[in-house]
Amino acid sequence: MNISRKTLLASIMLPLILSIGTVATAAARQYSEHHDTQEQDTGIREIASLPLHWLDSEHKGKSNPASWVHFKILGFNDFHGHLSTGRKVGGRPVGGAAVLAAYLEAAEAKSKNGAFIVHAGDQVGASPPVSALLQDEPSITFLDMLANDYCEKSDNEQSDDDHDHKRMSHHKKRNFRQQKCNVIGTLGNHEFDEGKQEMLRLINGGNYVTGPFLQKEYKGAVFPYVSANVIDNATGKPLLKPYVIRRIKGVKVAFIGAVLKETPTIVTPTGVAGLSFIDEADAINSYIPELHRQGVHAIVVLIHQGTRQRYYGGPTDAEVGTLHGSIADIVNRLDDDVDIVVSGHSHSFTNALIPNAHGKKILVVQAFSYGTAFDDIDVAIDPRSDDIVEKSARIVTTYGDIGPGLSPDKDVAKLVAKAEAMVAPMVSKVIGTTTAGISRSANAAGESPLGNLIADAQRRKMGTDFSFMNAGGIRADIPAGKVTWGDLFTVQPFGNDLVTMNLTGVQIIQLLNQQWVGQPYPRILKISGLSYTWDNARPENDRIVEVRKADGTLLDMAASYSVTVNSFMAAGGDNYTVLTTGTNRVIGSNDLDALIEYIKAMPQPFNAVIEGRIKRLN
Repeated sequence: MNISRKTLLASIMLPLILSIGTVATAAARQYSEHHDTQEQDTGIREIASLPLHWLDSEHKGKSNPASWVHFKILGFNDFHGHLSTGRKVGGRPVGGAAVLAAYLEAAEAKSKNGAFIVHAGDQVGASPPVSALLQDEPSITFLDMLANDYCEKSDNEQSDDDHDHKRMSHHKKRNFRQQKCNVIGTLGNHEFDEGKQEMLRLINGGNYVTGPFLQKEYKGAVFPYVSANVIDNATGKPLLKPYVIRRIKGVKVAFIGAVLKETPTIVTPTGVAGLSFIDEADAINSYIPELHRQGVHAIVVLIHQGTRQRYYGGPTDAEVGTLHGSIADIVNRLDDDVDIVVSGHSHSFTNALIPNAHGKKILVVQAFSYGTAFDDIDVAIDPRSDDIVEKSARIVTTYGDIGPGLSPDKDVAKLVAKAEAMVAPMVSKVIGTTTAGISRSANAAGESPLGNLIADAQRRKMGTDFSFMNAGGIRADIPAGKVTWGDLFTVQPFGNDLVTMNLTGVQIIQLLNQQWVGQPYPRILKISGLSYTWDNARPENDRIVEVRKADGTLLDMAASYSVTVNSFMAAGGDNYTVLTTGTNRVIGSNDLDALIEYIKAMPQPFNAVIEGRIKRLN
């Protein structure tokens, strides 16, 4: 119903069922410990704090809270195939599929009416070898193992309401008490890395051409994927079901999916061939009347788009203000019946009540990435209005040294161990040694040690004047000690080819300015064979002060230079469109092979540092 709500006085607040798990409360915990540097802004966005908001004012005085239906939504995002343990936050172990599963099961057990488990995209893609070398099948199987006995493969094609029959799964199921399929997912941009058909295979099942892997016959997802804004050009209809409806204690809740409409600009053209990505809010809102006709007024959006907010522990603070970026515009335009947005993509923290254009407060959450945290959302629906009347969340870190982390899910642990054993012969090969590790973290100018190493490797392999590497293609740091093939695959998992081309000096300046022009946030390239200075006070299309070649001489605007980029960039990915105009294009080595070859040829232990290749003014 299109009715705005106001904050009630604290005196009428009702206690919520608080989430389990320990949440880090120290303000010193930095978001950068917990997130990936791909696909996000470069600054922390703060939201002005207001009093706590628990209840919707339209229900004041005319509803009996004792009749409300309480349940949980447990969400995570940007898992990217991180099945194994080994990540740390503040020096403490976090994440891993078995640990995450234990936390989710423990959280569900505290909810009288059970829980829904949702993911907001990028479950697969840009994955470490334990998942990627097996075509990310283990990461879908992991989600299948979280599903209850009411889930079934055909749910991706079933009617919009639920089945009433129970099925026996080919997996041992968790003892979730939700009496309908409890898992729902949506698509992220990385689900399209290998194209529509491979994405559909992961969902619907069937062996990969080099399979089988862990299963004799890969079963696919037993739970539904929803996406309202990805259109199959051949049919003019959504590629997947736009939404599913779930019942809990007689009331209905809908889950609608969407992915950022800019997906074609950050995925290779072959990955999105035959598909259109329409406006997220328009697509979501277009299904509201259809849901109303089915008696649904409690609506949850799963969206692969996000922003960042300063981290805090504890339940949702009623921080009503301005979120920056595309997600702000999307939330602003959402229908008043949307109550909760589970977001992703920016690999960051979000937990805030944000008003739409009518002042309706929408809970927006995001739980970092890689399974290192999850959204623990408490929800209540009033059966008299069929609307959500209470919502609050905690972002819970999945520490491995306390609580549920001390008892990882045994079945999931077996799955991970089997996958690790299958890829071990390849990933364990030692390529080189470092003494202190090599970081992808950039300085204020945008230069990073690992970026320099990769750009140098690509220029050396292809023998060009310059090379340029996108930061989003560098997915992990190189650890200290022995560096294995698996470590380097985790750094560069996309399997891009290297492409050489010729650009004029003018085009190179255009390329460098495209680090800001048309970007949602600065995308600073990693470079080799040149250096440059940029001025943050100048307009986006004119920030380059000067460019010098490796010999110290200035770039000649009229001259032609040979450059190396990866195949993603060469196709105009990340909005580096000037690269599509390069001449004399030649496809060369795989990017990972070039890095491995370069490191093997370096004196050991090898290293890379920030050299001042990029300088920033203002």
